[in-house]
Amino acid sequence: MESATLLTESPELEKVEAIIEKHHYEESALIGILQDVQKEFNYLPGTALKHIARQLAIPLNRVYNVATFYRAFTLKPRGKYTISVCLGTACHVRGGKKVVEELERRLGIKAPDTTDDRKFTLQAVNCLGACALGPVMVINGEYHSKVSPKMVEKILKSL
Repeated sequence: MESATLLTESPELEKVEAIIEKHHYEESALIGILQDVQKEFNYLPGTALKHIARQLAIPLNRVYNVATFYRAFTLKPRGKYTISVCLGTACHVRGGKKVVEELERRLGIKAPDTTDDRKFTLQAVNCLGACALGPVMVINGEYHSKVSPKMVEKILKSL
């Protein structure tokens, strides 16, 4: 097993250590620590979770339980741009599936997946709550309404 000293020698874990320190090594701050780590890396690396468990003196399975319970957390690397396309009923009947297919073709991945360069993560979701605007695509929180497959190239180039 690696020592904490060896773990903090990597740049990744030095950042994790700084986040834990910011939260005063408090077990009650676990969710806040995980949020900050995910904000830093765009996902929760396994080495970071092990380091958090060690530094907070809590079982690793507890850290994993919290990290996997909340949908906001991901253990899989995400792209710089997270693209969510609605496939709820209203968006589906207006061509949402064709938008997903065009994105898959242009990005060279299938939803849900991330490009090798970690620039894009594509996911199809059940509903984004903007049914009157469908098909809807959200990129890092920014809504694009009435998206057609023809609009995909222009939207991607704008990023």
